[in-house]
Amino acid sequence: MNDIDNKPSRPDRALTTEDKLRLLLDITNKISRSLDLDEVLNLVMDTLGSLLPYDAAGIYLIEIGADAKDPYIFKSKVIRGYDIGFRLVEPRLRMGEGFLGTVAQSGKPIISPDVSQDSRYFEARQRTRSEMVAPIISNERVIGVFDLESDQLSEYDEDDLAVLSLLASHVAIIIEKVQLHEQMVEKKRIEAQLEIARQVQLELLPDRDPALQNFDISAYVFPTEEVSGDYYDWVKIFDDQIGIVVADAVGKGIPAALLMSFLRASLRASVQVGYAPHIAMSKVNNLLWDSVEEHQFITAIYGILDETNRTLVFSNAGHNPPLLMSADGTYKYVEYGDTPLGMFYDARYHQHFILFEPGQTMLLYTDGITEAANEAGEEYGQDRLAKIVHSGLNLPAKKMIDHIRKDVADFTGRKFLDDDGTLFIVKSL
Repeated sequence: MNDIDNKPSRPDRALTTEDKLRLLLDITNKISRSLDLDEVLNLVMDTLGSLLPYDAAGIYLIEIGADAKDPYIFKSKVIRGYDIGFRLVEPRLRMGEGFLGTVAQSGKPIISPDVSQDSRYFEARQRTRSEMVAPIISNERVIGVFDLESDQLSEYDEDDLAVLSLLASHVAIIIEKVQLHEQMVEKKRIEAQLEIARQVQLELLPDRDPALQNFDISAYVFPTEEVSGDYYDWVKIFDDQIGIVVADAVGKGIPAALLMSFLRASLRASVQVGYAPHIAMSKVNNLLWDSVEEHQFITAIYGILDETNRTLVFSNAGHNPPLLMSADGTYKYVEYGDTPLGMFYDARYHQHFILFEPGQTMLLYTDGITEAANEAGEEYGQDRLAKIVHSGLNLPAKKMIDHIRKDVADFTGRKFLDDDGTLFIVKSL
């Protein structure tokens, strides 16, 4: 087999310990200036020959992939002196196999003066006679190995191992620094994307509260992240009718926000066609079932509020029951509901009616409100929600939202909720 990389010149064995430390310091100074991992590791290998003799060498990092069925964990980051066949194929070694696997498992280095006499040896080059392997350790965990092979017997001694181990420790520090930098860059990239998504989502929310005669209406989303899994909307149907919706997608962040965008487009299309709430829910359910993963679904309430008849015709797809409170403080939770959207194909939804009397207040909400917990793990709950609504019955809808949110914050002792929270208040005047 022909080695395709030029072999390094042999270091002067007459070098003193001071000379070696000076060379080692020079190498570490050079590699510390870069945040490009490939550049760093290639620089290490290019300058290693001035310190230690080798005919083939490699730096291998341990990368356990998502596929648990693949037991081979070593990924070659930079190698020298091996034939092209070896270079194109990763070392087929498991943890504990060969010199690499043994060092990775034990965290202890190996010097093998004669590999032919060592049962742990895995042949990668026919001409290799002796080998030295040192672990690369970061935060007390082996993250890789540094391997040197020689065509000479008994090429390496304890002094060589000390130099290689010291260099491996510097490589570990550089790898950690590079990885932290990459994580920081990725974090900033994700934050930028989340901010863009947040701005887009805010644009999808209504820019004002609806105005209907005989009703005072207001709504708000309290997100926990840059983007929310909660959603509310209203759309004008006729001069005296609006469609209203409050929904909650499973999960949080961008995936949940994408579901909300899908729901908004689908429901608004249903409004334009003129579907009744229960028909609109069925259509949206089937669209979601065809389009999302099995574990994704949305709970939602969609209804048509009519100012002339003072009625709300609505369907509930697995959402929290609306709270309906009279002017004297008596209340009930309207416990009608069907399955969440996207959970079952061809699900059927029922239609329900609320006839508003003057002074009645209806609250639609998401479970981020009722399931908000304090430090003791106690949830805010429906009873507290009803009590705080009762104490604020004289407030306008917009101020009532602030009144409820402040009470939830006082109860939890935190400024932000654990889950997205939405309030949608309809007051009959």
